[in-house]
Amino acid sequence: MTNSTHATTDTTPRQTGGFSKALLRLFMKRAVIVAAENLAGRFYLLTLESPALRAVAWQPGQKVQIAMGSAFVARTFTPVEWDAAAGRTRLLGYAHGAGPGSDWLRSARKNDECDVFGPRSSLDTRAIAGPIVLFGDETSIGLAGSLRHLHQAKSVQSFLETDDVDSVRAVAAHLGIGGLHLSQRTAGDAHLHVITEQLAALAATGAIFLLTGKAQSIQQLRRSLKSTGVPGARILTKAYWAPGKAGLD
Repeated sequence: MTNSTHATTDTTPRQTGGFSKALLRLFMKRAVIVAAENLAGRFYLLTLESPALRAVAWQPGQKVQIAMGSAFVARTFTPVEWDAAAGRTRLLGYAHGAGPGSDWLRSARKNDECDVFGPRSSLDTRAIAGPIVLFGDETSIGLAGSLRHLHQAKSVQSFLETDDVDSVRAVAAHLGIGGLHLSQRTAGDAHLHVITEQLAALAATGAIFLLTGKAQSIQQLRRSLKSTGVPGARILTKAYWAPGKAGLD
């Protein structure tokens, strides 16, 4: 019995590993990190290149997933930009704490390889015709950066809650993100009352509201916007994280 149990324990990892590698080859694009920069604080900008990234019909707001050494463990990023002719994309990541995604961001180096799945749908920005109001946090800056690639007539204002105003401002300047309004997080989320008033003041402009980032903040702001008469069709939401939960994207 003991020998049989040990044999099962020994073979299962090999079977799982082989299946994971097969999935990586089948569904993911192999890319090389050609630049890895720590922009400020916990923010990292990675540039990936691959022939498999060419001729890709990317839209701002779409996401990619990066395998963390296995097809069964991946973390999600919103590309800041995508050069389909060169087969190049740039990802802005925020090392939130301990975990596979944060560890990968901190350890990524030039010439490292990675496996990319996507791009695929996350927030659909293609049909947005008017001004955009983005709410989010540190995890939303990649989206804010990608929205620069929408038609110039679509003015974008970004309202972000953050623990590190100086770092976010530095990252936004590096990426050329304008229309930025930053709020320092406060105990009990009292800062959200200010953001609520700022967004409510824009309700009559006909803007589309993109609510991203922390799930609880999104819920609070969505309720507030709806109470001011903003129809649900003008409110798009995407929770990137929630305290105590993993796997949101």
